[in-house]
Amino acid sequence: MSKTMTFEEPIVTLREKIIELEEFTLTNEVDLSEEITTLKNRLKNLESEVYGNMEPWDRVQVARHPERPTSLDYIQELFEDFILLHGDRTFGDDAAIVGGIAAFGTTPITVIGHQRGKDTKENVKRNFGMPHPEGYRKALRLMKQAEKFNRPIICFIDTKGAYPGKAAEERGQSEAIARNLVEMAGLTVPVISIVIGEGGSGGALALGVANHIHMLEHSTYSVISPEGAASILWKDASLAKQAAEAMKITAPDLKEMEIIDEIIPEVLGGAHRDVKQQASHIGDTIRKSLETLGKMDKAKLVADRYEKFRKIGVFTE
Repeated sequence: MSKTMTFEEPIVTLREKIIELEEFTLTNEVDLSEEITTLKNRLKNLESEVYGNMEPWDRVQVARHPERPTSLDYIQELFEDFILLHGDRTFGDDAAIVGGIAAFGTTPITVIGHQRGKDTKENVKRNFGMPHPEGYRKALRLMKQAEKFNRPIICFIDTKGAYPGKAAEERGQSEAIARNLVEMAGLTVPVISIVIGEGGSGGALALGVANHIHMLEHSTYSVISPEGAASILWKDASLAKQAAEAMKITAPDLKEMEIIDEIIPEVLGGAHRDVKQQASHIGDTIRKSLETLGKMDKAKLVADRYEKFRKIGVFTE
């Protein structure tokens, strides 16, 4: 059974009431069809109201939902002939980042994404989706390979951030992220990044220097988590809800500030409700991006990416 988020409780309560009445009807042979129809109409209106007016903290909860589709879920739905590649040829393989070559329709592509687990065992294996430096070096290796063979690159972003542990720092975490930023800026093939869950800090940006950046409707993209920001600003992590509102980390906020290119609509209630339908929405967006970027030559792709990031942010003197 899907986990219920706090803001969904009125919907769940009404849905349970409908189920209760339907079971009572079957058991006691009582005609309650009119009442059930009325409640179902009320449920439909309530769902539209709740999911259509979500606050930033509500979207954070959806982005963190344990059943939210991962990179591998979307790879399975969107691409054919996917070949998973491993290792950075320097230290080892990082299960928190997956990548390889595949076909999107008739187009050969390279796909890379953060990968978290669905349960405790898999989360431990994948370090809860927080990559070590070898993960970012693996991603860069695959990007340079894509450039060599003129394949577009598609990145799925879904991480709380790069792993901040001692071993990761000893192996050059900050250098690995910085190198990805530099190298991605100069890639001569189309790069499309899609935030599918949490996009946290430099760990997310290391796969985010793209020509087109898209976000799922209920995903987040930020330099720090709401809890981290609240701890710094107000010395109180419990004020994360207020921080989420102030930080402007949701897709509508980032679209308004022209940091992202397109908001990909989610199925009612969140992507975890219907992976196939959600993948279809993502596929439509990828298709449009590839069509647009495919018209650009190598120099134009690099210049387009440079201009995109050059104009982000405003300042006054």
